[in-house]
Amino acid sequence: MCPLKYDKYFIVFCTLKNEKGATTEKIGQRIIELRTQKGWSQADLARACNKDRQAIEKIENGKVNATIFSLFEISKALEIPLSELVNL
Repeated sequence: MCPLKYDKYFIVFCTLKNEKGATTEKIGQRIIELRTQKGWSQADLARACNKDRQAIEKIENGKVNATIFSLFEISKALEIPLSELVNL
């Protein structure tokens, strides 16, 4: 169980850890939505955040629990705050 903290990034981590399935799928769908709004392919996003396309595909499909650092890199590449990516 996560201790009570007000650090928004810690809260994101706790949410991801406690609700893996539903949360990772929602974040993946949000990444797809934001990526397609920019007209980017998975390969485009992967290049922009220094990842491989397969890693982006797994995150978007909710097959992996992305690290907070990976989500930060993706949000930076999409030019949005991390909090917007995870809907905080």
